[in-house]
Amino acid sequence: MLRSFLIGLVAGQRGITPLAVTAAGARQGTLPASAPLQRLIGNRYVAGGSVALAAAEMAGDKMKSAPDRVVPAGLFVRTLTSAYAGAAMAPRGQRAAGAAVAAVTALGASYIGWRLRCAAMKRWGQTRTGFVEDALVLGSGLAIALSGPDRR
Repeated sequence: MLRSFLIGLVAGQRGITPLAVTAAGARQGTLPASAPLQRLIGNRYVAGGSVALAAAEMAGDKMKSAPDRVVPAGLFVRTLTSAYAGAAMAPRGQRAAGAAVAAVTALGASYIGWRLRCAAMKRWGQTRTGFVEDALVLGSGLAIALSGPDRR
């Protein structure tokens, strides 16, 4: 269940990254056995599409016109993607709980991350803080997804 919580933290910062890193986990075989939709998300075209969308989201985040992550549409996307990723990374029999843990964590992390990013932008600007945040989100997301099944 730890991976579900951690992927919720990732989703709170970037809405599409959980799908991209879950796809990486499916392709590398590090998701728990019979994770939901594992074959679909691990398909090379679906995985490639999720990576492209995550990259577009990261690029768009640097634009002055980018909406805050706490707008309703952004929170909705984060809830959906974190719930799926949280379920996919949870052990069998705990998938509903994994989805719930990830979704609730993503919502809370969205607000905390937004406040931290706003404070950092005042000192270092939108682009620099965005690149640092992207590196942290992508690196931690991949580490979570590729770390192997949580067998607890």
